[in-house]
Amino acid sequence: MSASRQSPRHPVVPAPHFDVPDEQAVRRAQAFADTMALRRTVRDFSGRPVPMEIVEHAVRAAATAPSGANLQPWRFVVITDPARKRRLREAAEEEEREFYERRASQEWLDALAPIGTDWRKPFLEEAPAVIVVFEVHKGPHTPRPYYVKESVGIAVGFLLAALHQAGLATLTHTPSPMRFLNEVCERPQEERAYVVIPVGYPAGDAMVPDIARKPIDEVVVHLDG
Repeated sequence: MSASRQSPRHPVVPAPHFDVPDEQAVRRAQAFADTMALRRTVRDFSGRPVPMEIVEHAVRAAATAPSGANLQPWRFVVITDPARKRRLREAAEEEEREFYERRASQEWLDALAPIGTDWRKPFLEEAPAVIVVFEVHKGPHTPRPYYVKESVGIAVGFLLAALHQAGLATLTHTPSPMRFLNEVCERPQEERAYVVIPVGYPAGDAMVPDIARKPIDEVVVHLDG
């Protein structure tokens, strides 16, 4: 028995054991992967309201993500107020216009061309809800976190998966710079915007680019003994 098991330095609880039979585990994993394979970035949203209970549960799932020293350095700001969404759109489009017209390299613009994006971001106003995810850094009431971007990135992955599993459409928007989001969302300076996620149901005539994902044998490497 290890020393840590003999005399733990901090309170501990038994590790969870799900005891899922192998065949059932494979089916669960396959069903999850099959559903996630249908996930696409959507930029055209319907006006159908999103039950906030879904969003709350999705955020709760995101907040279970592992984090450096378990400091959970994230904040999820859910915006549904139309006036604030308009402020968000106007501020984001100001930064995006500067990006597309002056800051972006031609190589970057060429990479974006097949997706068909530009500085206009109507989805920030049209989506029923917008979740702005912030990194939480050291401040008057928050400790210094560790592996912040890694931790928040994992949490965002959980969030997107949970929303998709609930039948909601999302996209990840990262205007640059994002400091204006502190003012729009009324967040303190120790919080730094990480990503903006519009959430809703796809519009009836919503279309997405015809793209493909890499086959599994291009993204996984098995090192068997």
